[in-house]
Amino acid sequence: MDKRPVLYIVIPCYNEEEVLPLTAPLFREQIARMADAGKIDPESRILFVNDGSRDGTWEIITELSRQDPHFQGLCLSRNRGHQNALLCGLLEAREHCDITISIDCDGQDDIRAMDSMVDEYLSGAEIVYGVRSSRATDTFFKRFTAQSFYRLLNRMGADTVYNHADYRLVSARVLKEFANFREVNIFLRGMFPLVGFKSTSVYYERSERMAGKSHYPLKKMLALAFDGITSLSVKPIRIITGLGVAISVISFGLILYALIAWIAGSAVAGWASTLIAVALLGGIQLISLGVIGEYVGKIFLETKRRPRYIVSERTPGAPGAEDDPAAKA
Repeated sequence: MDKRPVLYIVIPCYNEEEVLPLTAPLFREQIARMADAGKIDPESRILFVNDGSRDGTWEIITELSRQDPHFQGLCLSRNRGHQNALLCGLLEAREHCDITISIDCDGQDDIRAMDSMVDEYLSGAEIVYGVRSSRATDTFFKRFTAQSFYRLLNRMGADTVYNHADYRLVSARVLKEFANFREVNIFLRGMFPLVGFKSTSVYYERSERMAGKSHYPLKKMLALAFDGITSLSVKPIRIITGLGVAISVISFGLILYALIAWIAGSAVAGWASTLIAVALLGGIQLISLGVIGEYVGKIFLETKRRPRYIVSERTPGAPGAEDDPAAKA
């Protein structure tokens, strides 16, 4: 590949005013280092996507863009969540670059792994997944919940790369095809494997967050897992169907047993067995209705075809700024 690729590093941000001043120079240094090594074009950029932050994150981004044109920023009209903010950056950047690398701005992911990602791209890979080589730095609880998260996703039919979050290289060619995925309920780490193309993985060590607090506690991780499963797989519905068949068979056997006991005159009235049966079946029915309702709710949202993100502001030079009078000012 003779032409050096233009790289856009896409970084979603939500309330990151504490960590952004620390990590932004590191991203800039990485861009310069790879450009000096001849791996990427000097016109490569760092694209921050402000996901409706309530602190001074957007002000920091606009100031960075004024000081250095390598920094660019998009501001969403409201908080849409990490996945939609990341999607916004990728789709907005795809017409202006050859490759993108998505990464969080907290400094936990090893920035130097980008060198290996670009090397894999230059060798022919269209998608390069950043995968944690170990979780030795995590607490037992964090390690257990994270590993359970990935196992649950795969067992429920969501095709994901184990120990991979959203640190990945994606080519503009892949993003062009990915733009045809129109669903509103998105789970990017499970959707990119569906696109196909040649892919590989790069392994790296993850560090502690440089500053600020994590925006993904256990509650959000569980919600993300459930959203990923119901967005990418119908296996929960099939499990409910199988459970219903199994309970029906057992119930039919109990009916036969009750009839035989009644005919034999040995039936004994008992409230415990009745209460247990009613409680068990009632609980299963409510859980089943809840899961089915989740799918119905997703269908409801999909049929509305609402936009997945709305960009309210752009820094000068950012993707789409040429059509935004406010960004030109």
